[in-house]
Amino acid sequence: MHNYQAIAERYLAMWNEPALKRRRALVAVGWIADGRYADPLMEGHGHDGIAAIIEDARASFPGHSFTLRGKPDGYGPFLRFAWSLAPNGGALVAGGTDVARLDEAGSFIEVTGFLDGNASHE
Repeated sequence: MHNYQAIAERYLAMWNEPALKRRRALVAVGWIADGRYADPLMEGHGHDGIAAIIEDARASFPGHSFTLRGKPDGYGPFLRFAWSLAPNGGALVAGGTDVARLDEAGSFIEVTGFLDGNASHE
């Protein structure tokens, strides 16, 4: 059985990691080699593609951090959790819910992101 809380926290730590080399290492150990991330604004495949979209998001929102909203839940290989993006100590700029499919070891196979409100291309 997966520890969904710990996996969601580990996932957001990848997005929040400021050091490029460390962030790429977290992606390499947290995702399967041919993993896939997609949301209405971006998509990445494999370790390099996923690391690149995280880098793009960090460049677009310098000084911002992702935090969990509520308690992650899951069933079998699936994990669902909500998140917020805000500058440290500042007002929310984005939020959403991600649904992930995990392998038996808890590595990410696929993550699909759903953005709240007008952050997505509706």
